[in-house]
Amino acid sequence: MSMSATRIDRRFAELKAQGRAALVTFLTAGDPDPDTSLAILRALPAAGADVIELGMPFTDPMADGPAIQLSSQRALKRGQSLGRTLDMVRAFRSGERSAPIVLMGYIYGVERFLADARDAGVDGLIIVDLPPEEDAELCLPALAAGLNFIRLATPTTDERRLPAVLAHTSGFVYYVSITGITGAAMPDTGRTVAAVERIKRHCQLPVAVGFGVRTPEQAAAIARGADGVVVGSALVNALKATLDGDDKATAATPSAVTDLVAELARGVRSARCGTGAEARQRP
Repeated sequence: MSMSATRIDRRFAELKAQGRAALVTFLTAGDPDPDTSLAILRALPAAGADVIELGMPFTDPMADGPAIQLSSQRALKRGQSLGRTLDMVRAFRSGERSAPIVLMGYIYGVERFLADARDAGVDGLIIVDLPPEEDAELCLPALAAGLNFIRLATPTTDERRLPAVLAHTSGFVYYVSITGITGAAMPDTGRTVAAVERIKRHCQLPVAVGFGVRTPEQAAAIARGADGVVVGSALVNALKATLDGDDKATAATPSAVTDLVAELARGVRSARCGTGAEARQRP
C-alpha cells in the first residue's frame, strides 16, 4: 500500500543525507504528571531528539520492563488517558511542525482512534500486541489513514518469519536488540549490526535499534551500524530519580531528561551511520 511521504520518512531521509543515525527517544505520556510531561515533550527536539516515541499508559503491559511499567502507573494515577495523550500531541504540534511523533503501546479501538490520532498530529504507531496475522484489524487501516505502522523485529525473528513481519511495515523497522523486556540488558553491538544487515536484505526501510541502550557510548556504537537508536528506560529512570517521595515532579525533573537526551544526541551524532563492513571500519 503506497503512502505519501510522512514526517518519519522525511526525517530519516534528511538524516541519511547528513550521514548520521536518528536518536529516537521514548517517554510515557503523563509521567510524572500532565504538565511536566508536556513541558519535557516540547523540549525534546531542541535537546536533540530526532523522532519521539510517546508511550500510551497501559495497565497490563507485555514488553515493558519495571521502569516503564512504573511510569505508566504514575501517569494513570495522575489521570492520564488516551484522550489526554492525544491532547498532548495537539499542544506539541501547536509549536512544533516537523518532529515526528510515534505513539507506542497496546491496541485500542480503531476508527475513532486513527482519526483522532491523525488529527492530533501523530505520525506513526507501534502496537506491541498486534501480530502480522491481524494486520487487517489496525495496521492496514492505519496505513490507509496516512499513519506509519512500525513493526518490531527481534533476535528470534527468523528468515521465515521476517517477511511477514515486514510486509506492511512503514516508516522504519524497530529492531529489539535483546530477548526480554525493556531495560533488562545491554545489547551486543556485533550481533546487533549483523541483525540490522539481515533485516536490510529484506527491505529498504531504515532500521532503528532499541531495548537496553543507556549511555552516549552505547548509542554511538549502535549508530555506526543502524539508521536510528531508540532510548526509553534510561530516560524514564532519569526522570524517576528526580521525583519526590510522592512521585511528584521537582524543579530538576525536566532538565534531567533533556540533559540526558542532549548527551545521547552528541553520542549518536559523533558516529557516522551505515551498516556492515563499512560501518565496522569507520573510526
